[in-house]
Amino acid sequence: MTVGLVVWELHIPGCASLKEKRSVVKGLKDRLHARFNVSAAETAHQDLLQRAEIAVCVVSEDRRHAQSVLSSADRMVAEEGRARIIDSYTTFY
Repeated sequence: MTVGLVVWELHIPGCASLKEKRSVVKGLKDRLHARFNVSAAETAHQDLLQRAEIAVCVVSEDRRHAQSVLSSADRMVAEEGRARIIDSYTTFY
């Protein structure tokens, strides 16, 4: 069994309130969950207007499958119009 984790540090330009930021982050987490069947959570910077950290986790019997899912999720986040990736890392257990 393999557990894959990817964490993105995001810049969300143009957010003027925490409510607006939460809307962007929630939409991104919901799309990640719906499209890739992963667990997604905002894990840091909840009190900053234009910054967020989102972590996504997938559990799979096959490491290649977990890696494929996380790579696809990474591409989706990179193409996201409202958020820009500042930093990211991926790890497997």
